[in-house]
Amino acid sequence: MRPLRYSINTTLDGCVHHEAGIAPDEESMRYWTAEMARADALLLGRVTYEMMESAWRRPATGAWPDWMDEWEIPFAEAIDGARKHVVSSTLDRVDWNAELVRGDLAQAVQRLKEEPGEGLWVGGVTLPLALADLGLIDEYEFLVQPVLAGHGPTLLAGLRERIRLELVDRREFRSGAVVMRYRPVEARS
Repeated sequence: MRPLRYSINTTLDGCVHHEAGIAPDEESMRYWTAEMARADALLLGRVTYEMMESAWRRPATGAWPDWMDEWEIPFAEAIDGARKHVVSSTLDRVDWNAELVRGDLAQAVQRLKEEPGEGLWVGGVTLPLALADLGLIDEYEFLVQPVLAGHGPTLLAGLRERIRLELVDRREFRSGAVVMRYRPVEARS
């Protein structure tokens, strides 16, 4: 069974709004590009799908936009080409190498996990909370930025039960950011 990994940038006080932390630098973008390569497919909610598509979809011209630095292009290419599963009850259709996930969330994600491969990657805020509540996340990966936001949506706010985790990997960046990877200590019922 392929694991489901939840990965997200967060501030020291747990804010997960994409504009609350520090803008990505070359080192963090290289890291996220490598993480993207570890995933067979991405699992995204509607909001994250639309946000990522607006930033990282290759334009019809084939040329990346002028705002993008050269070191961001490998990440853009990785996410642009990735297979995507989009959980949404409001979208009628998706494209960008994507398919809609409908019906019972637990059953649908379990089926995706049972497909052969190295792993699924989920990002965002709302969908990962639902997946954590269902006990479907096999690995939690937080890139903690050395910033206190003081406001905004926080990491897994509203989680129904405490989930005990064990640290399995840690890496420090020159910027002061730290990536920590955790796995649940025991299976939840």
